[in-house]
Amino acid sequence: MQKSTAVFPSFPVSFTGQSLISHAGVSVLTGFMDALGFARLCEDRLGRFVPSGAKHRPGRLVGSLAAMLAAGGEHASDLDILRSSPGVFGQLPSNATVSRFFERTVSNPELFSYGFETLTRELRTRAWDAAGDRNPALAATAADPLIIDLDATLVTSHSDKENVAGTYKGGYGFAPFIASVDYGGGNGSGEILAAMLRPGNAGANSAEDHIRVFHTAAAQLPESFFTEAGALAGEKVLVRTDSAGASRKFLWHLHSLGVQFSTSYTLPLGKAHMIDWITDKEHWQPALDQHGNDRNDAWVINATDVIPLTDYPPGTNLFLRAEPLHPGAQPTLLDVDGHRITAFLTNSPRWHGPFLDARHRARGRCENRIKTLKNTGLGKLPFFDFAANQAWANIAALAFNLVSWLQLAALPDGHHAKAWDIKRWRYRLFATAGKIITRARRNQLLLPETAPEKDLLKLLLENTARLSKGLVPSTG
Repeated sequence: MQKSTAVFPSFPVSFTGQSLISHAGVSVLTGFMDALGFARLCEDRLGRFVPSGAKHRPGRLVGSLAAMLAAGGEHASDLDILRSSPGVFGQLPSNATVSRFFERTVSNPELFSYGFETLTRELRTRAWDAAGDRNPALAATAADPLIIDLDATLVTSHSDKENVAGTYKGGYGFAPFIASVDYGGGNGSGEILAAMLRPGNAGANSAEDHIRVFHTAAAQLPESFFTEAGALAGEKVLVRTDSAGASRKFLWHLHSLGVQFSTSYTLPLGKAHMIDWITDKEHWQPALDQHGNDRNDAWVINATDVIPLTDYPPGTNLFLRAEPLHPGAQPTLLDVDGHRITAFLTNSPRWHGPFLDARHRARGRCENRIKTLKNTGLGKLPFFDFAANQAWANIAALAFNLVSWLQLAALPDGHHAKAWDIKRWRYRLFATAGKIITRARRNQLLLPETAPEKDLLKLLLENTARLSKGLVPSTG
């Protein structure tokens, strides 16, 4: 008697005509889109980019692409995975139809961008309203403003495309500028407000680009962030950047709008001697970790009176942070007594240095959002035309946001899936298989009883159904 040495069981394989669904879990996301009134909004904002008699309307075109990117697709042709299951996802547009849609965006890119921005703003308003007391707009005050992170990144292009250029890292491609909202620790990954494409040689410290992406992002905020006269209620917003955003022009512009800022700052070498008193911790405060606990090996101090600032907006303060060099870190001229000195500028009305430092250091979460956005479509821009790639970047941001809004609106506080990255959503939830059966003359989707996230699927389906009843979408 022979015993099998195979690592996994081996079976004969055959193909069937049964209604098997490989990504049935994506139906949770498509159901959430319907609850937000996605189809009617798309028709209202983007209807002119589809011929009046076309079978596939903007909601089907944009929605299917966003669902495909959220589920892990990278190219328009990856719609085949959803297209093979019309019982769950409907009749999806062909690759040629998708291509013609993007060609129309190239013919009038400004109009498409405006329509898409107003579309996502209304979707964001509805999703935040559906979140109830978790609505990020409700918690935004001068003391705890909504945090918008600005950061640039690089996207490599392996072929010649419009506006590609060499990058400072020796690559070739684009340098998109990303504006994102930080929900805070334990509340989900946050969301994307703007993904502005730029040539690969665009500067990371361009004040004009910072101003432009900020205004694009601010226009995405719900009405509660604006006064009756239409002006931005700047005290409710804090812009957080790395040292590339520390230009005086940009900070003065934020000051003129009443917007708070927290930006990394590179100490001039000529002022290094002013921090020789680092060994005297009498006036320093212990830094906080991200859980609000004191650290015994890092300190923070307001150094505005010791290192005066010139030509910066009134109310700007300079904070220093000192901590021992991390293992393997290369010493610099600013390191004093074995400590790495970093600095940031802020005009926040709060004065507790350790809190301001911990809030600023949480800027690192925006790197995770950019990484996720690249994994949701931004990392592979498929078209030659710059305007078409900008439209693709917008849809990639929508795919990212749909998952974030689902976490925000359909999951209770403290739920473990709130902290999931998009890749975990795909593997644990969206990849769940199913089968369509007909019962009492109605189609029904069956999901496996043994699915590892059965309880999460059930919770999301129930809460999404409740949202669809509670939300009464308007076309305004």
